[in-house]
Amino acid sequence: MRSVIIVVLIAAAGFLYTNLQQADRDVAGSIISEGNIDAFAMQVGDCFNDDPEQDATDAIFGVAGIPCSEPHDNEVYAVFDTSLTEFPGNEQMGEVATDECVARFETFVGRDYMSSQLDVLPMYPTRESWDELDDREIVCALYDLDLVKLEGSMRQSGL
Repeated sequence: MRSVIIVVLIAAAGFLYTNLQQADRDVAGSIISEGNIDAFAMQVGDCFNDDPEQDATDAIFGVAGIPCSEPHDNEVYAVFDTSLTEFPGNEQMGEVATDECVARFETFVGRDYMSSQLDVLPMYPTRESWDELDDREIVCALYDLDLVKLEGSMRQSGL
């Protein structure tokens, strides 16, 4: 009986820790306090900071969400499912995601991609997430080419 209570307490502590660390959103869905955002819960307008310990080739399970009113590294500007019916390979998936993100860039920023001070950061399914999680989602984020922190939303900023 004692071991069951310990297991339940450990599970409850893990649940509370995870939920207390999640970013809070207001009724409109905007982040109002920093915390984790699950990769499958990212929304257009979410701002987040880079994880200095994460390698660019690592799978992303979540990001460090932050209100856009605070200096931040990235902002999500598009979220959509790919129309591909078969996984094309990691390199090709990256190319498709980049092309799709560039195509959606000007609508959000208000300036064409080639003349912008901003660059795209596509996040896309891996072979594993495609097969095991039925992941088809592409998330497009933007960041400053000079790696300067962004302030406020880049929506229609013309940068």
